[in-house]
Amino acid sequence: MLNDVKVIICGKEYKLKTSESPNYVFALARALETKINDIMNSGSGSSPYTASIMVALTVLDDLNKANQHLDSIRNQTKEYVDEAGKARIERDAALKEIEVLKSKIEQLENMVKLKQLKDSI
Repeated sequence: MLNDVKVIICGKEYKLKTSESPNYVFALARALETKINDIMNSGSGSSPYTASIMVALTVLDDLNKANQHLDSIRNQTKEYVDEAGKARIERDAALKEIEVLKSKIEQLENMVKLKQLKDSI
């Protein structure tokens, strides 16, 4: 369901239809207006339009960097999962080899016992 939300940014009203909660949209609008005002009040003499462009560029830069970081985390996670899979396969092979070696030890112990019995007879 879409919500009709009215926000005011830099004195101008915007009517939005969104699936987000009104409180969330209001918080975004306040944060945007704060960023725009910060740039306009920085002494650069920026208009609301110019400040909006600067905020948009900053937000897009942050988004791109966050997406790159997320891709890096995904790749690293995939590598960890692959390494864990290889380690599991190696562990399973080692456990099988241990069982084979235990069986061989048991056979050798039985052979030694038989030899000792033969020697004692």
